[in-house]
Amino acid sequence: MLSRATSRLLNLSRSTTVPKAASLSVYASSSPPFSGNAGIGVSRSNPICVSNATRNAPSKQTSRRAMATAASASISNPAMFCRQCEQTQDHVACRSVGICGKTPETSAMQDGLVHTLKCMGLWCVAAREAGATSEEMYEANWWTLRSAFSTLTNVNFDEERIAEFIREGQQVKKNLQELIQKKGGTAPTGPVASIDLSDMDTTQLEEFGYTVSIPKLKEAMGNDDCFSLMEIATYGSKGVCAYAAHCHQLGVMNEEVMAGLHEVFAKLASSEADMNGLLANVLRVGALNGKVLAMLDEAHATKFGVPQPTQCKVTPTEGKAILVSGHDLMDLEELLKQTEGTDVNVYTHGEMLPAHGYPGLKKYSHLVGNFGTAWQNQKFEFSAFPGPIVVTTNCILEPRRMYKDRIYSINEVGVSGVKHLGSRDFSEVIAKAKSCKGFPKTISPPEYHTVGFNHRAVLPLAGEVIDAVQKGVISRIFLIGGCDGSQFDRSYFTELAEELPDDTLILTLGCAKNRIIHSKKLLHQTLANGMPRVMDMGVSEIG
Repeated sequence: MLSRATSRLLNLSRSTTVPKAASLSVYASSSPPFSGNAGIGVSRSNPICVSNATRNAPSKQTSRRAMATAASASISNPAMFCRQCEQTQDHVACRSVGICGKTPETSAMQDGLVHTLKCMGLWCVAAREAGATSEEMYEANWWTLRSAFSTLTNVNFDEERIAEFIREGQQVKKNLQELIQKKGGTAPTGPVASIDLSDMDTTQLEEFGYTVSIPKLKEAMGNDDCFSLMEIATYGSKGVCAYAAHCHQLGVMNEEVMAGLHEVFAKLASSEADMNGLLANVLRVGALNGKVLAMLDEAHATKFGVPQPTQCKVTPTEGKAILVSGHDLMDLEELLKQTEGTDVNVYTHGEMLPAHGYPGLKKYSHLVGNFGTAWQNQKFEFSAFPGPIVVTTNCILEPRRMYKDRIYSINEVGVSGVKHLGSRDFSEVIAKAKSCKGFPKTISPPEYHTVGFNHRAVLPLAGEVIDAVQKGVISRIFLIGGCDGSQFDRSYFTELAEELPDDTLILTLGCAKNRIIHSKKLLHQTLANGMPRVMDMGVSEIG
């Protein structure tokens, strides 16, 4: 029997379809649909219609919003104010300690680094106006990408590492000052451009961070709507920088993108309540994001080959083992090269799962499979893994003691007390793997998931899909995507997928895929024409 929630969504979708017409429904799993996401149905009779699942929202959601409003009104001089992820306290902001484990000290340090990025934006714009070349801007470009990336959710919890980024930024700024002077350009002015943090120790940098916290900046702007636009552009820019950092790792650095990012950060340096200018800034971030994602998709395919539908083993193989989590395929490739012939097997975890679809990676026979599910389960899964773990990007959580001595960070990732790899020399990790017990036996019979349904693999199937729709084999296509999390309500998406009729095609995106591809009910299900019912299309950084 279908749940009331699923029945309601299907009824909303059916309201705009005609016989033998397939509809497409899109659900973002970052929040349950009743929290405000809409299902979008598309049919031949009505090209685009929106089925808003909030129209009959349960009363508990109403009370949640009321609680959030009350909590927001009661905020007074919080120890921290972090709201860049959607799992925040009371759905407003984490104000004493982060749901992710972030401390007020780390939050303040990240606020200080974000303000340094705005300062750098002003200086980079001035340098380009003075005639700086792409080669002369490289140092500032790469610092910008790494620094912004390090402030994303579940990337860097290490205050000293964040302080290093700030101090490095001060040196980059000094170099830009000299470059602008040499070229006869005009240096930027104003309070943000004039920030000098070069002589501050970590404690002083932390104190500076408190002075540029979200509540302080909001007060300075004095306009809630304008400040919301500033926040959207800030968080969006961090995402663009993360994708661009991956591009750089693959050998692609686009000066047009970098110039755009620095202009966005320069606009964010102003506290002027400029509604039109801030809205234009937000739209520019969206345009930059689309360009960078296309660059990243092409760079991955060029480096590792076009992804192909591939059976990925999800049960252990006997032997020593290393687990790789995150998104950086270059790290994975280098680890595979260094472990070749060592009798050490390599497994992927979480967002790294789509790596198995790339020909340039799956050619390594000791890339034996995937271990575990999504990021929020890592404390249990990493504890159970019998070898070292390498976290290449987000998401990392404060490790448990039982595996803290065998987890390693690299790139922008950082956690105090966790060994950080300064380069792609994985010799220490390999030695650690050889000293760990590894998997004692190979599980039989093995289990597999199919990955690699990249758009290049799916679009050629368009004719087959259209034929299946016209013949009534497929009634609807559901896209369920987004970032996963630990809230109980997120089981909604698993229930939705499991309760959909057998003639529906389900596409998954992002780490929320784990709630669906691990469903015993949906595993290995096919449509009447033999096509798989569930196709995972990867994540934004991979796939």
